[in-house]
Amino acid sequence: MNIVLPENVRTIIERLEGCGHEAYAVGGCVRDSVLGKKPADWDITTSALPSQVKEMFPKTVDTGIVHGTVTVLLGGGAYEVTTYRVDGEYEDARHPREVSFTKSLPEDLRRRDFTVNAMAYNEREGLVDLFGGLEDLKKRIIRCVGDPLERFTEDALRMLRAVRFCAQLGFSMETETREAIRALAPSIGRVSAERIRTELEKLLVSDHPQMIRQVYETGLSAVFLPELDEMMTTSQHCKHHCYRVGDHTIAALEWTPADRILRLAALLHDVAKPAVKTTDERGWDHFYRHEQEGAAMARGILRRLKFDNDTIRKVCALVGSHDRRPAADQESVRRAMVDIGLEAFPRLFALKRADVMAQGCYRRREKLRGIEDFERLYREILDQGQCLSLRELKVGGADLIAMGAKQGTMIGDVLRHLLDWVLEDPERNRRDLLLEEAARCLTNI
Repeated sequence: MNIVLPENVRTIIERLEGCGHEAYAVGGCVRDSVLGKKPADWDITTSALPSQVKEMFPKTVDTGIVHGTVTVLLGGGAYEVTTYRVDGEYEDARHPREVSFTKSLPEDLRRRDFTVNAMAYNEREGLVDLFGGLEDLKKRIIRCVGDPLERFTEDALRMLRAVRFCAQLGFSMETETREAIRALAPSIGRVSAERIRTELEKLLVSDHPQMIRQVYETGLSAVFLPELDEMMTTSQHCKHHCYRVGDHTIAALEWTPADRILRLAALLHDVAKPAVKTTDERGWDHFYRHEQEGAAMARGILRRLKFDNDTIRKVCALVGSHDRRPAADQESVRRAMVDIGLEAFPRLFALKRADVMAQGCYRRREKLRGIEDFERLYREILDQGQCLSLRELKVGGADLIAMGAKQGTMIGDVLRHLLDWVLEDPERNRRDLLLEEAARCLTNI
């Protein structure tokens, strides 16, 4: 098997070998190269000690020197070079108590998580595949190196990583690996929210976001996303749906473009349905106010998983408005745009379409036409430059003060009235008309 190494990677390996050390490209870059994909980055493993690596290259960064990793800066790129190592006993489902350096490549590869990530390569020796990674790539399966119970006990996050790799590569999971996850799923509760969040995001924006089902089936979500479990077991007896809430959610993820904010919103758009579900005397289920309640629940979930405030704001805006259906006229759409906030568009239309496509066939064409009308009117309003905010009004607070308005709530009240007045008819956003309406308001206060 021949892999074309980038020039800088070849240079690092050759320099290490020239000084009497072993060196190989290793891990995900080898896996992706075998699959014909362009690696995002290149990692190198070597028998050289970190101090020896630092002596050989003029520009290095001690990114993880305690664990043997030195980042070599070369030709405008950054390359992690890690000494062969053997991990000691793990004491917290993540960190080994101690790390020992070794001169043995097989010992180093043996500690890695999955067979497809435990292959090494250099041009002198070719592909080093001691654990069947190449065969597993051909079979399209994710399998642990050695005993999966040991691998997952060493680092519990590997369980979620296994699902994530299945989602990114379109692979299935080997049976023993899956069963080990089921057995050890509760231990992921010892993993930090930040690490879980990173893996969850990678899974969601992958080509196969439906693999989130495996997070539920293996018991992982019960620990860090129990709301998904509630959705998976909540039925929807109504004309609009043919799936349980969870199955509908997974279908919506498949229909949603691979945008991080959109996929998170799709995952959480119906999160409140189990909590607000009611059933009428005919046996039909209803989920009143699930959008508003869902936005509040989504905020709590995203905070729990340590998402940043910008992400939380954008996702919650989509969750809270995904079922908004304004009448097909400009005024209704203008008011919806102001209420929802322009930042949510045009992601909102993509989420609404995914939501409809993941429902049953009942009135699907009508629903999609409604979304088309909504989007058409939205774009017309933008193209015409219509006023949608206080700052776009042709008068401001200074004008009202000059007319005798007292600073404080009076100014805000009048400006909000003027915006509401303009939302009825955008032609009213003229300075002369606004001053007249403001004078009338001030007279009546």
